[in-house]
Amino acid sequence: MLSDALDAFYPDVLWGILLLGVFTLYGTVRNLSPYGRLKSADAKDWSLPSPLAWLLFESPQLFAFALTFWMTAQHPSTPAVLLFVLWQAHYLYRGFIYPLRRNDKGKRFPVLNVVFGFLFNLMNGYANGYAVAHAPHLAEMVWLLSPWFIGGLVVAVSGWWINFQADNILINLRSDGSTGYKIPQGGFFRYVSAANYWGEILLWSGWALMSMTLAGGVFVLFSLANLVPRALISHRWYRAQFPDYPAQRRAIIPFLL
Repeated sequence: MLSDALDAFYPDVLWGILLLGVFTLYGTVRNLSPYGRLKSADAKDWSLPSPLAWLLFESPQLFAFALTFWMTAQHPSTPAVLLFVLWQAHYLYRGFIYPLRRNDKGKRFPVLNVVFGFLFNLMNGYANGYAVAHAPHLAEMVWLLSPWFIGGLVVAVSGWWINFQADNILINLRSDGSTGYKIPQGGFFRYVSAANYWGEILLWSGWALMSMTLAGGVFVLFSLANLVPRALISHRWYRAQFPDYPAQRRAIIPFLL
């Protein structure tokens, strides 16, 4: 049965995500598949329109998590269902609403990044859906009052808000119809060059605390491998492009990195 296969895959998928994280870290540091501001004007590659690319590689987080959760959960508990709702709400925004809000007319995204993104999101959606459906502590209502859940919720909501605020700031940079790059101002951009990445790291760190599962922890490790080097490269790019770039800004962690 399909549910039995989903049970058997869980450990292998976690190892697969970790391995994919290693490849992602290497590829990002070496800038093997650049996009956006890091892509040279004469670079040639297979690419897709940016909104379509976002939809394709983010959508597995929705259906993989949902199918795995409802097909394998024996008796879905309130904490587990709440985590399910939070996950689905975030990726409904990230996969469908956010791409439509971006001022990405004419922007394209490398097919290689879409393929790797789709693969990771498929694996990660399955792993976290399975973990939430089977974690014994999530079957108890008392988990909602635990310091792990409450503290994680505070961290996750803070991260989501920082990420959402950063999205708005970046989108509004081109609200006048311009296409060039500008220095983002306000919000957590006062402290770091990659406020959106900082918010995302906080969001998934909070999720890992709320769920307290191995899959949640692996997701945080992958997020760090993916976002930290990307933020460092973007930070160096901003400093090279803008002589007046704020000297006090760090790359991704306020006051530290």
